[in-house]
Amino acid sequence: MRSVALPRMRRTLPCAPVPGESFEERKRRAGRITRRLARTYPDAKCALHYETPFELLVATILSAQCTDAMVNRVTPALFERWGTPEKLALADPAEVEAVVRPTGFYRQKTKSIQASAQDIVTRFGGEVPRTLEELVTLRGVARKTANVVLGNCFDIPGLTVDTHMTRVNQRLRLTRETDPVKIERDLMELLPPREWTLYSHRVIQHGREVCDARKPLCAGCALRGECPFPGSAAARARKPRRSRR
Repeated sequence: MRSVALPRMRRTLPCAPVPGESFEERKRRAGRITRRLARTYPDAKCALHYETPFELLVATILSAQCTDAMVNRVTPALFERWGTPEKLALADPAEVEAVVRPTGFYRQKTKSIQASAQDIVTRFGGEVPRTLEELVTLRGVARKTANVVLGNCFDIPGLTVDTHMTRVNQRLRLTRETDPVKIERDLMELLPPREWTLYSHRVIQHGREVCDARKPLCAGCALRGECPFPGSAAARARKPRRSRR
């Protein structure tokens, strides 16, 4: 398994989102959270349907601001006609737009997936590159998409920071950042690389099923004993009780 470097940026001291919690304490809590997620979601996996690295790359680009379920409804027809970089690179953009239209922002997404296909053909011999550094040079591909492909197709660990990963890890107080790259950096410091890919899948599933953006189901949450979010068991335990007179 290949190691992955931290994102290049100015290093800062580890934040302490929970009052009085040291970095080492937060790291141990992150380990307990990881184990609980593993027990709760043992079969978690990528929700996007694909057969090749290129198909997953395209599906991930299409998933921006769109549900995975919608992407999975669109991609069978897309891949049947243009399932290789060579075919997609040469496709009529208007025809591709008509297929991906239900995913939203279809004109920009068509430009992105065709540009990535062209890059793969002209610069990488028709094969999806296997390093983060090369993947992010493809037009339309950022760290999130690159990490999805690396972790699921090439067994190279990566953290996929989407809206669910952002929300859940902020509520768990494992990060206080809002920028995906900074969130990724914080989690990379707390979790061993072998956990990154599955941790992402499990947190995303947890965010969909339990830790909803508007109405989180704290009472039935498997993480409630480790979560400082209001309504969780850990938060209630820290809340001082009012004395009765």
